[in-house]
Amino acid sequence: MTRRTLLGMGLGVSALRAAAAPIRTIEVLPVVYPVTGYFRFFAKPERPGVFVKMICEDGSVGWGQSVPTHTWSYETVESVVSTIRQYLAPALIGRDPLDIAGAHVAMNRAIAPSFSTGMPLAKAGLDLALHDLSGKLAKRSLPQLWGRKPLDRITLSWTVNARTLAEAEEVLEDGKRRGYHHFNIKVAPDPRFDVELAKLVRRAAPNAFLWADANGGYDTATALQVAPKLAQVGVDVLEQPVPANRLSGFRDLKRQGALPILMDEGVVSSVELVEFIRLNLLDGVAMKPARTAGLWDACRQIEILRNAGMWVLGSGLTDPDISLAASLALYGAYGITHPAALNGPQFLTGSYLRRPFQFENGGLAVPAGPGLGVEVDEGKIR
Repeated sequence: MTRRTLLGMGLGVSALRAAAAPIRTIEVLPVVYPVTGYFRFFAKPERPGVFVKMICEDGSVGWGQSVPTHTWSYETVESVVSTIRQYLAPALIGRDPLDIAGAHVAMNRAIAPSFSTGMPLAKAGLDLALHDLSGKLAKRSLPQLWGRKPLDRITLSWTVNARTLAEAEEVLEDGKRRGYHHFNIKVAPDPRFDVELAKLVRRAAPNAFLWADANGGYDTATALQVAPKLAQVGVDVLEQPVPANRLSGFRDLKRQGALPILMDEGVVSSVELVEFIRLNLLDGVAMKPARTAGLWDACRQIEILRNAGMWVLGSGLTDPDISLAASLALYGAYGITHPAALNGPQFLTGSYLRRPFQFENGGLAVPAGPGLGVEVDEGKIR
């Protein structure tokens, strides 16, 4: 959040300057969350995370979190930790914590881009800590800082990631028992199985929002073949049907028009999002602030999509704790009412928050406290 925006929220110049002591230290604290159930992106039954503790000269503290998953992207726990410690943190020490735009400029100078933003998951941890600090200094929640009235809660979608139809039935029934009413299915590379899976879920939940995510697992020919069949059996949207660098595949699927085509892995910054919209490659985006180097550019991307009349769905990287809080704040602030594929509560056990999130009435409450609105149990982390 920029200094100008904070001033626009009614903070006086002198009060703002008094609140904005420079960043003094940044600590990086890796942790592990146990995983329950089968999920294709976790080779071991654990989900790594990296807490970021940002401390200002006056003792003010902001917390962030990076959520690397090396089977989903190239960023590992080790690369996130070393990148923050050796490159990104030194670029931010001594800076005004309220100048989030300037912080991103500094981070992008320290770690250059390739096709898009370099090391976005690592940068997201610092971005979240900056937003947490800004909200705490202003004594406002993030939606309030952004001048938006948030939803009270975000409805969640249950992930059906199964290797057999019998396993899918068990996973589906487990979700329904826990109070979920909407479902997302992991598809690809087998189109026959995927159509049967979609049929099974639609029969069991005829009124659900049903979202298929291929994680880039089809080739273009297969995606063009299966998209109409998924539409016929009741799938509502198809996410990332082909790999991120198969832009002609996205173009062909968009022209086919069998289902709304969402991008995920291929959209890291608003720069390529604008280009992809101009090239008519997509109908919307499955948003993940963890993937977009944090909330700063995620807000911009949502505004771009809304102005273009496109889909914005809330998604995640099996986010725990701080990363989950950031997603809830973002989706709540922008009034995203479609069920969000935030499956951290489904797959993760344990929490490093003093008051962990509780799934109730089909969703999670949007944090309302200052900053990210959650309190970290630092003793448990250490």
